Amino acid sequence: MIGMREQKKLEYILRGFPRVKLLVVGDVMMDRFIWGKVSRISPEAPVPVVLVDNHDESETFGLGGAANVANNIHSLGGKVLLCGIVGNDEMGKKIRGKLIEKGIEHKIFAEEGRQTTVKTRIFANQQQVVRIDRETIDHPKVSLLRDLSNFVMEKIENIDGIIISDYGKGLLTGTLIRAIIRKARKSRKLIMVDPKLRNFKFYKGATVVTPNTKEASEASRVPIIDGSSIEKIGDKLLKELKCKALVITRGEEGMAIFEPHRKPIYVRTEVREVYDVTGAGDTVIGTLALALGTGTRVSVKEAAKLANYAARVVVGKMGTATATREDLTEALKKET
Repeated sequence: MIGMREQKKLEYILRGFPRVKLLVVGDVMMDRFIWGKVSRISPEAPVPVVLVDNHDESETFGLGGAANVANNIHSLGGKVLLCGIVGNDEMGKKIRGKLIEKGIEHKIFAEEGRQTTVKTRIFANQQQVVRIDRETIDHPKVSLLRDLSNFVMEKIENIDGIIISDYGKGLLTGTLIRAIIRKARKSRKLIMVDPKLRNFKFYKGATVVTPNTKEASEASRVPIIDGSSIEKIGDKLLKELKCKALVITRGEEGMAIFEPHRKPIYVRTEVREVYDVTGAGDTVIGTLALALGTGTRVSVKEAAKLANYAARVVVGKMGTATATREDLTEALKKET
């Protein structure tokens, strides 16, 4: 539950979302969903036989990865520019078509011979049975990477903040990450990072880094043993990354916020029915960035609370979902 005063502040922050323009750079992918039913086990192996009906709704597509971060920002009323790469293939074209259809501004580079990342999730009786990934995780060609980097550097001056959405699919090299952070810091822009383990050392100097518990534990080399482990992890990573805030997302347990010279802050979440956690992290970082980008003296705790509500909205939906400002306003009213 939240008090009336806190509700009014969070609603005030929400109203500022349309003023914020964010640049999202990262691994663009397609989320593909195949929906069916299970009534028997295969005689060939102990696996379910998924029967897929022959109708349009049996197969759906959603923007994934960095594209889903941009989609969430767009859905929440913010202005967004997405930058990434896809393959010169059917799925790459489908991604660009969806971005155009939704009215999301983008600069997507296509690389010949690259496999656009596609995550295919097969659902039966409303439960995920298996996931099939197709991807290329090699770094892009040097010429393409240079063109993309030049584009990003040109755009940084005209935005409020940048989100680095790292899914480990090859685009975000150490050189590119450091160049983005260096330029954004020089321009005094907000820098948000949704990290991957192998690139952790390159995120130094970002404004906010948002690992989940597993990523934070592995990056800090501190195992989760008891309740005090999360504080050891947070303190260590905060010092190593020299960021203004570290937000560890903890699933049903909410978030843990670490800031220099302050005690950890825990943002709890009320356990609700969870249908699908696909893309919840994208929702969190998009909402955090919008809230902090409003320039209305927003604390990381307040931004995290809004992000928490947004995540609760999307996990209550099937597939790669987004939240709207109306969803968040309604969620806040229910909490007072």
